[in-house]
Amino acid sequence: MRRQLTLSVCCAGAFLVALLGLPLANYFFPEFMATRVLGFTLTWLILGVLFFPFVWIIAWVFIKRSIALEDAETAEVVRSGRKQ
Repeated sequence: MRRQLTLSVCCAGAFLVALLGLPLANYFFPEFMATRVLGFTLTWLILGVLFFPFVWIIAWVFIKRSIALEDAETAEVVRSGRKQ
């Protein structure tokens, strides 16, 4: 359960960094965030194009790691059942 909690906190932390990082970057680095990249300002590129793939990656990592943790726990229960 601790490993699952650690995974959840790490994924939530990554999401919060993305969610709060953009407004903070706009506040502290307005000239840099106004830079044009591929026809968009950097702010809109991150918000409109890159934010959703980043969230999907976080979700994908969470699901894959969560399944791996559950499989490891199941294998451990099966092993301990055989020893008895």
